[in-house]
Amino acid sequence: MMRLKLGACMVAFAVAVLTGCTLDPHYERPAAPVAVAYPKGDAYESTSEAAAAAAASATATASTSGATAATASTSGTASGTTSATAGTTTTSPPLGADMAWRSFFRDERLQRLIEIALANNRDLRVAALNVAEYEAQYRVTRAALAPSISASGSLTRERVTGVTSSSTGVSVGTTSWEIDFFGRLRSLKRQALENYLATDASRQSTQISLIATVATDYLTLLSDERLLQITEDTVKADQSTYDVTKRIQALGNSSMLDVQQALNTLASAKASLASYRRAVAQDRNNLVAVLGAPIPDDLPPAREFDDESTLADIGAGVPSLLLTRRPDIVQAEHALKAANANIGAARAAFFPKIELTASAGTSSSTLSSLFKAGTGAWAFAPTVSMPIFDYGSNKASLDVAKIEKQIEVADYESTIQTAFKEVANALTARATYVDQVAADRDYVASSQRYYTLAQARYKAGTDSFLTFLDAQRTLYTAQQQLTTDSLSRQSNLVTLYKVLGGGWEGS
Repeated sequence: MMRLKLGACMVAFAVAVLTGCTLDPHYERPAAPVAVAYPKGDAYESTSEAAAAAAASATATASTSGATAATASTSGTASGTTSATAGTTTTSPPLGADMAWRSFFRDERLQRLIEIALANNRDLRVAALNVAEYEAQYRVTRAALAPSISASGSLTRERVTGVTSSSTGVSVGTTSWEIDFFGRLRSLKRQALENYLATDASRQSTQISLIATVATDYLTLLSDERLLQITEDTVKADQSTYDVTKRIQALGNSSMLDVQQALNTLASAKASLASYRRAVAQDRNNLVAVLGAPIPDDLPPAREFDDESTLADIGAGVPSLLLTRRPDIVQAEHALKAANANIGAARAAFFPKIELTASAGTSSSTLSSLFKAGTGAWAFAPTVSMPIFDYGSNKASLDVAKIEKQIEVADYESTIQTAFKEVANALTARATYVDQVAADRDYVASSQRYYTLAQARYKAGTDSFLTFLDAQRTLYTAQQQLTTDSLSRQSNLVTLYKVLGGGWEGS
């Protein structure tokens, strides 16, 4: 009796050991093929005095409260159409790598638009459904590890050569349950799990891209509305100049050449006006499309277009290795892990496959005696299949699995390199756009003084009409350039948020 118990224990132990084994290769994350830190140099550091003062102010604010943006003014209209030479703007304290999208996008109007897009955008909805599909597929694969037990009942009546017979039966059992001695099913389960996690990372990447798209479209709308307002003001000024020049010419104090030049300038401004009206309408259509719903009428008031506290500034010094937490890189690594698990399943195909079919129940020729003593029935039918000759099919499948892993390794490394490049480019744009916008503001202020002086001297007859016309064009160009570069700067911050993975706290 003791020997039987000992033998049973040994068999149970052997089964436990075998069913716990795996043939998956040991997984190690490939080394990141990028530098530990991002590039440094003049292109990555702002050199303007205005930028230095803003950075110092931001650092001081961050060290005291770190919440300047929460109390920033939200006054202004949706169009953000203020004078390009308005006063100074506030600067938000830079944020570290860990942030949620609400911490980065501080305009309450923009936050509401992002909420609408997250709730209604069809691309994000499809991404979420893909995650649900892969999660269900994972549960299907996981279920194969346990036996499927079912109950069945039967009643048969037949007549053969004048004799009628009946039989009834009830049984409970499992059919074709593969005992996972060599870990094939567990490898397939891990592969399904990694595919599910990769799909979820893809959904996160889609969500971050959606948030960035909404922000970019919104900022583009504000920019074009600002340019529209500048152009409308310019058309009014050009119309006034044309009328004055025409009256002066009628008095004999100006030539028809001056009148024609004023008319040309007015016509050019009107053409630009029509162009910006079209751009604003198209910007609204683009925003509606990405929102997946109409723009509500009860949105919070927007901040001014040139309010630098609208977006948080991501502080410099972010380690490049944090890129491994970017959703597309996470997705690539899960795909690599899935390929690694697939190798284990391909290796297990070389070993015997053991399937078990078993049932127990009762059977009788009459329904009334179905559950009486002596009617019990059972069946136990284990099967073992061993690959002997498959013309190299299993070997080829293993080779395919290994090659697929090598491909996933290359894709993972390529994804990291692409992410490093995107962040490095965004970081250099972050610094240089600060200097560029600061110089644009000086250009607008100088052009405004030039225009005011030229206008006064022209009315006094000191300078020619050409000088005054040049001052008008210079101011208009400077205002356009400031607005365009301000949009580029803010769009780059949105890009930086996106390429850094939307912040590590999730979005």
